[in-house]
This record gives sequence, C-alpha cells and structure tokens, in this order.
Amino acid sequence: MNILLLGSGGREHAMAASIAKSDKCSKLYIAPGNAGTAQCGTNVELKLDDFEGIGKYVLSHDIRMVVVGPEAPLVAGIADYFAGNEKLKNIALIGPSAQGAQMEGSKDFAKQFMQRMGIPTAEYKTFTRDTLKEGQKFLSTLKAPYVLKADGLAAGKGVLIIDNLKEAKQALKEMLDGAKFGDASSRVVIEQYLSGIEMSVFVLTDGKHYKILPSAKDYKRIGEGDTGLNTGGMGSISPVVFANKTFMQKVEHRIVQPTVKGLHKEGINYKGFIFIGLMAVKGDDGTLDPYVIEYNARMGDPETESVFPRIKSDVVELMQAAWEGNLNNIQLEIDERSAACVMLTADGYPENYRKGDIISGLDEVGESIVFHAGTKRTPNGNIVTNGGRVLCVTTLSNSLPTALLKSLQAAETIKWKGRYYRHDIGQDLLRIAIDQ
Repeated sequence: MNILLLGSGGREHAMAASIAKSDKCSKLYIAPGNAGTAQCGTNVELKLDDFEGIGKYVLSHDIRMVVVGPEAPLVAGIADYFAGNEKLKNIALIGPSAQGAQMEGSKDFAKQFMQRMGIPTAEYKTFTRDTLKEGQKFLSTLKAPYVLKADGLAAGKGVLIIDNLKEAKQALKEMLDGAKFGDASSRVVIEQYLSGIEMSVFVLTDGKHYKILPSAKDYKRIGEGDTGLNTGGMGSISPVVFANKTFMQKVEHRIVQPTVKGLHKEGINYKGFIFIGLMAVKGDDGTLDPYVIEYNARMGDPETESVFPRIKSDVVELMQAAWEGNLNNIQLEIDERSAACVMLTADGYPENYRKGDIISGLDEVGESIVFHAGTKRTPNGNIVTNGGRVLCVTTLSNSLPTALLKSLQAAETIKWKGRYYRHDIGQDLLRIAIDQ
C-alpha cells in the first residue's frame, strides 16, 4: 500500500526507516520530511494544518495509510477530519481523535482522566489568570521544588521546576499574566513534585487491545549533568535498566490497562500511539513504583530514534492491525540489544541558533545509524543544518556501554560550525546498572 507519514523531525526519519522496510509498503511519502527521510521515500510539500490539502493528496496518490508523527495535527483534529469525510473515512489514520489527543493537548484534561481511572499521579490544581493569586497561595502550601506546567502544547518546553518559592510565584505570573508560553499557558497546572527517575513507556493501541513497545529514557537539559535550559531532547537510551519485569508489570497493571480501558469506557476514539511519561519513585518497601507525569498522543522524540530500531516486527503490519482493531492477533518482536541515541544540535540551541551550515562526515559513522532531524539538501547537493536539533546518532549493541561509546565516536566524526552534543547521555543508567 502507499503510505503518507506526516512530520519532519528525527522521530519521522526513524519511523520512515522502519516503514520503508515493510513488504506492505509500496510507496512512502513524507510531508514535509527532511534530507534524511528523502532516503526512505519521497518528500512532499504539504502543510500539516492543511487537512483539505492533505486529503486531496491522499486521494490523488492512492494512499491507504496516513501516519501522524507530531502532536499539533492530532490536537487540531486530523483524525476527525478524515473520519467525517466520505472519501477519506476508510483510509487508515494512525493517531487519536481530537478528544483523544487532549491527553496531550491539555494537562488538566489528562490529570482529570487519571483521577477518574485511579491511575497513580502527583496531586495537582489548575489555575487561570483570574485565579492567579489563589495559585500563588497554593504554591505556598507546597514544599520545594515547585512544578508548573503550561496546560496546552508548548513544544515540550512548557514545564518549569523551580526550587525557590518567590521565583515560582513570579514564574506563575509570567505564565498566566505574561503569556510566557502563549495560549498554552492560559491555564497552568501546579503539581506535587515527585522525586525519582524519569522514563518513557510507549503503547500502540487499537482502542481495546495494546502492545507495549520498548521502554526508553530521554535527556532534556542542554548541558552535561542535566544542567541548563530545557530542550526537545538531547538523546535517549532503550531499554531502561531499572525497568525490570516486576516494574513493567506494575506499569501495565496500574497504568497501561486502566488507560486503554478508560479511553474505551469514555468513548474516546484512539487508534495510535500513547506516550506515557513516568516517574519511578521508591516506595516504602524499597521497590520502585510508577507514577504518570504526562501523556503524549504520539511517539516521543528523541525516544523514537532508540525505540523504533529495536522493533523487529513489521511496523506497518502493527499499525494496520491497530486501525483494524485486531492488534491482539499480532506478535511484537523486540531486539534485545541496547540502543543509545545522541542528539547533535546547532550553535545557540535551544535559544537563537544558526541555520545553513554545511554538514560533513555523514558517510564516516560506521555501523551507527544517523537520523536527520533539522536538515535540508541544497540545490548543489550539500546537506545543511535547518533546525535546532540537527542529527541523531543511534547505535545498537549487546551492551549499553558499547552502544554509547560507538554513538559518541560516530557523533565526533560529523562536523559543522558550532556543532554541539552531550557526552554524558546514559551515564546515570550505567551507574544504576553497576549498583544493582
């Protein structure tokens, strides 16, 4: 079948690479794509908010499956647009309805859902500009650090964790009064801080059944040792060493099952990926318990770049089963090796960054895989930087230390002016592995 993948980042390149391998994929189109996705299929100039234009392209190119990479089209209702169009309703659209995408589109919606379903999460309250003073008073009742989350979409940067109460109150004022994150922070969720280790769990569901994909851990801060500004993600590791069988059984029984059952119970149409951001918190008995920090309505980035290379099953077959409602009949086969992903960024990221620098060394990375995130090919054939996060280097190996070493070695061979990457991705997991 012909398939259209929407998106242009490293996540989409990783997905495109897996989709292109499928015997079920005849032609793959990526909109708008990047210099890397062009190696997997045909890049197409379509705007992700132009549902009518996407629909016309789907019909004119006999596309039978549309895979939505980023969250914005899902929150805007692309699945509902297809479902409501007589000519498009039978096209497999991999992604939830707008209501389902509110699991990511609204932190408050997600927290209320978790409360109704009895899913473990931090205590919280939601505030608006009209209740700013109440929010500041609520902060005074909490212990540091203070967690403030923009209710809406903020490109993964709408969460602030602040140690000082005065600064937290000022930040809340900037979010609500000053629109620090635009419309996304017209409502702010303040929640109890959970102390533990973050990780991500990914689920593919057909609305009733589900498959749990490989676990991963990403690294948000720009600086070594998790310091500095938040980014879209500086690297990822899969699997997570502490997420053993016992822990993952807790995740499945306490979180995944009630999430999928809850969506079905409330009549929310959900055929696609669920990203579950977790905090592993040490319980009274000394074992780790999972708490949900957030839901996303799609795969994560850069976690996809370490998760998808470990999926040995045909991903198109999995997504088709999710659309058709028979995901329970499909076997999910996972590569047991570790994957280590290191993100290479442009000078100045995550603030003002350079574009247009020529990239060299892409053909010298050995056995590592390079996923393009923010790149484009110029008319004269050069590949240049075209975003803050530019490239992602992933290596699969029988051991995590070897995977990390090879990814760092490959990253060092790739050059452009101002290129930056973190050298300490995964080091915390190595320490945990040694302690266990």
